[in-house]
Amino acid sequence: MDKYFGSSIWPVRRFEKGESHDCLDNVAEEVPVALVYNGISHVVMLATPADLEDFALGFSLTEGILASPEEMYACEIVEAENGIRIELDISSERFLYLKERRRNLAGRTGCGLCGTDSLSQAVRIPAPVTSSQIFSVETLHSGFDQMEKMQVLKQATGATHAAAWLDGNGHVSCIREDVGRHNALDKLIGALTVSRSDREKGAVLVTSRASYEMVQKCASAKIGILAAVSAPTALAIKIADETNVTLAGFVRKNGHTVYSHPRRLI
Repeated sequence: MDKYFGSSIWPVRRFEKGESHDCLDNVAEEVPVALVYNGISHVVMLATPADLEDFALGFSLTEGILASPEEMYACEIVEAENGIRIELDISSERFLYLKERRRNLAGRTGCGLCGTDSLSQAVRIPAPVTSSQIFSVETLHSGFDQMEKMQVLKQATGATHAAAWLDGNGHVSCIREDVGRHNALDKLIGALTVSRSDREKGAVLVTSRASYEMVQKCASAKIGILAAVSAPTALAIKIADETNVTLAGFVRKNGHTVYSHPRRLI
């Protein structure tokens, strides 16, 4: 498989049951991806080089760079010597906003949450979501079973996270994979935006833990339910509670735990 499609083939020596043999292994790609807005490089992410248009749109929306998809006029994927550039043409208004944000980064070193002037800016709290979507416990768990079967890149490499969309009919209608859990979610949100899916009528399922950024991104996209295979953090729970997001963790075959707004899971 071509490396700019998510994975590549490498020769390896495999040890099994006390014996070794040489063979080929499918390995997930992790590539520097630069997001360039109106000619200015804003950030470089390490990502799986697949579904990058979805990633660019989802990242731009969930990070507040764009307020709506219509503010992105063009998106071009450019292969560079040491990675990939995603060149975006955005509205002049949003570009001015982005430049102001970049000024806050100037002269700072060793900061964990750069570009902020205060604690209130460090953890952005989106507006509360208004989704009235309700799922049965059986439907939620069925969604995770569906997602597992659809993780093509994980099945090939064993190295990627997935974010999936459980639609209002209980079907996983979209899935995106990446070596980074945040990237997979951004790709999913970008894909849902392109397809004009009603993000208030469904749930996001993820194969990772639920950090505060995952909740933040879902709330920014007006998604009312986030369910994760692993645990949430305390800050994720706090933000989910404040933004009216139903947050579930430890979703396994024998149960799950709901940390906020349990009314949507019955």
